[in-house]
Amino acid sequence: MNALEAFVNPLTTLAEETRLTLANLADAATDLAVPSVRLGVTGLARAGKTVFLTALVHNLVHGGRLPLFSAASGHRMTGARLQPQPDDAVPRFDYEAHVRALVGERIWPESTRQVSELRLTIDYESASYFYRKLGPGRLHLDLIDYPGEWLLDLPLLGKDYATFSAEAMRRARADNRAEIAEPFLKILAATDANGQESEPAAQELSASFKTYLAACRADAHALSMLPPGRFLMPGDLDGSPALTFAPLDIPADTSPARAGTLRAMMERRYEAYKTHVVRPFFRNHFARLDRQIVLVDVLHALNAGPHAIADLETALTEVLGAFRPGKRSWLSSILSRRIDRILFAATKADHLHRSDHDRLELILKRLVARAEERATFKGAEVEVLAMAAVRATREATVKHCGEALPAILGTPLPGERLNGDTYDGKTEIAMFPGDLPDDPESLFGQAESVSEALRASFQTAQADLQFLRFRPPELDKTAEGLTLSLPHIRLDRALEFLIGDRLA
Repeated sequence: MNALEAFVNPLTTLAEETRLTLANLADAATDLAVPSVRLGVTGLARAGKTVFLTALVHNLVHGGRLPLFSAASGHRMTGARLQPQPDDAVPRFDYEAHVRALVGERIWPESTRQVSELRLTIDYESASYFYRKLGPGRLHLDLIDYPGEWLLDLPLLGKDYATFSAEAMRRARADNRAEIAEPFLKILAATDANGQESEPAAQELSASFKTYLAACRADAHALSMLPPGRFLMPGDLDGSPALTFAPLDIPADTSPARAGTLRAMMERRYEAYKTHVVRPFFRNHFARLDRQIVLVDVLHALNAGPHAIADLETALTEVLGAFRPGKRSWLSSILSRRIDRILFAATKADHLHRSDHDRLELILKRLVARAEERATFKGAEVEVLAMAAVRATREATVKHCGEALPAILGTPLPGERLNGDTYDGKTEIAMFPGDLPDDPESLFGQAESVSEALRASFQTAQADLQFLRFRPPELDKTAEGLTLSLPHIRLDRALEFLIGDRLA
């Protein structure tokens, strides 16, 4: 059993599989009238999950330009509309508010902080002559939005507290994290794991650990491997004992904790976290997905340096190891639901000239190579692409010192800085973002010990790169005053891969 699969058995005990089968049977019964596809949308912080979902719905509902989406380009898709979602206990994805932010205010919507759901019903004519004779088709597309950080928790189901602690301490003491973790490590050094349990001690240690995780995620470091995921997005569980624990400095193979000690207290809360937070997420949402898109902000990691790239690779491998990939069949969809298509998308492709999009795809393909290999082996179809769900820039050619350079035009967000200039959010600029390296391997190394040679190579590749954050575009209107759909890069290609076959 490899590292990716080491936690699969704890995820799906016999009792758990029985519950999942019953849930799948209920879903299959409702699908007899109108079939449905449950599409999971995830990605680590600021990867663009909310923007992707909003743009997807906006383009389908408003008839956006989708030339590579065969149902739309072939005029077989006759309509798309929002309908009440099937799960009444899950918050609704606030599509209308996000559209107002993007189109009306030209600001990016709030990031994903919890699971949310939206049902989009698509009417279509089949491409098959036989099925067209049976009448028009209909498909429910259930969009499930959830934070990618929560996926980092799924491997914890197969790890005891001592193992979790040992791994967390190894990361905290790594060269690129030791300085960030110093306040937490100081408090930990003064803590007696075998001393009397204490609520104030637990709160102080947990708060310090959470501060360290948040600092790791900040722009300056852009690190991704930061479990437990709910520590960064606690929601209504904030302050609960299940979220008030931290790793202790104990070896992975240590003996059981003595009752009444701080370690026993931390261990009990860690197990409560798995039982009451992680497992319900897996059972109620994650294990019921049919297809999955994973959004990755590669450019954000590139801005932060080689350690961020290496950490992102580790996080994606852990995250994607939690998936249940496999071929789709009628029987398997009932007995043991599997994700049969996975799309990895490098977001914010509009921050680069199109001549660099292939390089961006190659970098992402290298990042997810191990996870892609596993998913393909299990029978799932896998695709990798560079995209922008909402295109915030346009392309142009500018002359510099007599040389024509490919540039992008856009309005930087207020406070963005470039070459000593600070932008006000109103001024459109032209800039040459630089070229990504031809060889993705120049960006990769071991997460814990990036060599000086690799660091120098990365800095050389990074020196000419400049990535700014831009405001959403100002949408044109038709002669009748109707606002056009949100512009994009390869959203149609993503849709074709994810649901094109279900509308054939």
